[in-house]
Amino acid sequence: MNSEKFEATRHDQQVAAGRDRRGWVQLLRRGWIAVVLVLCGCASTGAPLTAPEADPWEPFNRSVYKFNDGLDRILLKPVAKGYDAVMPDAPQRGVRNFFRNLAYPVTFLNLLLQGKVDESITASGRFFMNTTVGLFGFFDVATKAGLPAYNEDFGQTMAVWGWEESRYLMVPVLGPSTIRDTGGRSFYGFASPISYMIREENEYRPLIADIITVRASLLPFDKDIEAANDPYVLVRDVYLQNREFEIYDGDPPAPDYDALLEDVEE
Repeated sequence: MNSEKFEATRHDQQVAAGRDRRGWVQLLRRGWIAVVLVLCGCASTGAPLTAPEADPWEPFNRSVYKFNDGLDRILLKPVAKGYDAVMPDAPQRGVRNFFRNLAYPVTFLNLLLQGKVDESITASGRFFMNTTVGLFGFFDVATKAGLPAYNEDFGQTMAVWGWEESRYLMVPVLGPSTIRDTGGRSFYGFASPISYMIREENEYRPLIADIITVRASLLPFDKDIEAANDPYVLVRDVYLQNREFEIYDGDPPAPDYDALLEDVEE
């Protein structure tokens, strides 16, 4: 009799737990739907586009930018300022070096995919030197030894393969991107050691530490963004120009001034 009561109680608990899980799932779905509706509602403005070709979804992107900026002001920026206040400059550089070095397997693979075999060999040597002599990358001894630094991702690889132009997209939480670069993030998630720890070990602390250090390194630029006439346009244009610089390895093609003059004359 007691066993029957125990089984009945356990069954009731499982049913209740299932209801709780379904309730949380429904709540999360409704929350994301609400965020999307708010962003789409804010995006339905009649303001003229500042860059119709590169940023045709500007109203939506501006709404996401506003959402990200609010999240940054409430959470990320205060944490980054606290980290910057308590952590001396030298240890901060060491932590940033560590995470840059940790991302080098991604750079190595993308260099190979781009056909840059010599650069990939140099990148692997740089990774090995900084990981060993540089104490897991905290000290950038490879640069002092004359080995050049590389920063490659799958978005750049797809550009090298032919997808050179891509529409600008402001991604919730993640920030400025393009359609091409957003797709390239999936490759980073596959090859990055940080993503591996999340997948296999359910360990998020390295990711959180990386986000904080990156945000702290961007604090000096906050004044420029705040002083800009249109912060959204500044962030977008800087991102797109920097991506073009990275895709062409620091030597982007010169603008077609003749075509620009023809457009002006028309």
